[in-house]
Amino acid sequence: MRRQALLCALTMLVAASVTLLAQAIPSEQIQVGPPLRHAQAPLAGATPQELEQRGDELRGRKSYLDALDYYGSALKKQPSSSLLNKIGITQLELQRFHDASKSFERAIKSDREYADAYNNLGVIYYLEKKHGKAIKQYEKAIKLRQDAASYYSNLGAAYFSKKELEKAVAAYQQAMQLDPDIFERTSHTGVQAQMSSPEDRAHFDYVMAKLFAQAGNSDRSLQYLRKALEEGYKGIDAVYKDAEFAGLRKDPRFTELMAARPPAIPE
Repeated sequence: MRRQALLCALTMLVAASVTLLAQAIPSEQIQVGPPLRHAQAPLAGATPQELEQRGDELRGRKSYLDALDYYGSALKKQPSSSLLNKIGITQLELQRFHDASKSFERAIKSDREYADAYNNLGVIYYLEKKHGKAIKQYEKAIKLRQDAASYYSNLGAAYFSKKELEKAVAAYQQAMQLDPDIFERTSHTGVQAQMSSPEDRAHFDYVMAKLFAQAGNSDRSLQYLRKALEEGYKGIDAVYKDAEFAGLRKDPRFTELMAARPPAIPE
């Protein structure tokens, strides 16, 4: 009897130990499967407009694969350059650059006056570091539509990457005139994300500080000047000579910033 009780106790102890061990060691199995889709498949009886609207909703929720299903179904029922452009944007979000490029090219072929498609094709070339080709597409977009700040911002980024600073500044100035907040929305996720080195990013911030100072926006100028200092811009002493900063140099905040000289943030 005592032997049976001892054996039972040992069995329970071993079982408990195995359970604890299983809980302590996390599973390290990795399975790569097909991309998940969460939305219901497009309904056969839905109109092209309903399918496109649903695709827009899914893209807004970052359900890109589902969005492509709906856009594709809408395109089959009613082809349009707008749908092709949306498909290209969604493919770009998925980093399918080749597919996105083809979609934008199809959108342009469908409508030679479609400025957004030229601009978006330029973005693909820019991401692939084909800056000359990007510039050509941005210029085509601008020729068709002169009131889009993002076109000029993109053009400036491409010229900046080619180190054609004067042309970059001219494009950035035009973008700022059309939309003073354009760089607040794109400086980190757009332009700076493509800068090839910390020096380029610091230089970009200095150029932005100069542009905002010239426009009389001291707050934004100081923000970018601080970024340039933190990123270790080597030509920072030009701030005492450049005419664009003449007014800013009278601001006590400028004196305080330059006296403090924020240390460069290491990469």
